[in-house]
Amino acid sequence: MKIEIKLGPAGSGGSNLDGIKHVKKIGLQAMEVEFTYGVKMSLELAKQVGELAKKFNIQLSVHAPYWINLASQDSKKLEESKKRILDSCEKAHYLGAKYVVFHPGFYEKRDPEKVYKIIKESLQDTIKRNKYKDVKLTCETTGKTGAFGNLQELLKLKKEIDIEICVDFAHIYARQNGKIDYAEVLKHFNGEHLHSHFSGIEYTEKGEKMHLIMGKPDFSELAKEILKQKQDITIICESPVTWQDSLKQKEILEKLGYKF
Repeated sequence: MKIEIKLGPAGSGGSNLDGIKHVKKIGLQAMEVEFTYGVKMSLELAKQVGELAKKFNIQLSVHAPYWINLASQDSKKLEESKKRILDSCEKAHYLGAKYVVFHPGFYEKRDPEKVYKIIKESLQDTIKRNKYKDVKLTCETTGKTGAFGNLQELLKLKKEIDIEICVDFAHIYARQNGKIDYAEVLKHFNGEHLHSHFSGIEYTEKGEKMHLIMGKPDFSELAKEILKQKQDITIICESPVTWQDSLKQKEILEKLGYKF
């Protein structure tokens, strides 16, 4: 059975309708709709974008706003965080997108176990309030050491409640001070489709500083491990040149023998 690998950019580079057409034209298979600065898309447009994506067989996902902290000590900010996720889920439903990706929250100098419990409760409440059961809350591995969301925390959450994980390989690399074991990461997802992000990244002792064009971490090593483990995966490119780097990823995988 052939493994399924889908590649595409974070964002459309303009209008989402034009973005989908361009994704199809250049031979990519996915696109992440960016609500990072607010969920501003109308339902009518979401339906149009979703229909076009279905027509062209482009897999859509959604990135919810950056301003989310499910461990906030401010009840108003906590409720606003949940609403941003729920608003994203509504648009994702009409887009035909399964994954609503977001950064879960921050430790704020508190005990990580305490923060884990708070975020778990916040997620459970948000899942309960999500009317669109075809859409999954998808917690992203975070790159800063002060942010909740290392891989182990998210794997534990996934076992306990109904969430998905977005593995951001660059974030893991930055959080671990320039180290990543692709085989170790992928072994947790064998047999299921994995939604992921990839880019180059600059980091400090506190983790992620900024996303860069592809270089480090090494995508070719990830590509080899994906093929070795026969891992079904969607890779959304978050580099400053999303289209170009998605095409580089495609070229690397094709040289290794994968046929899109």
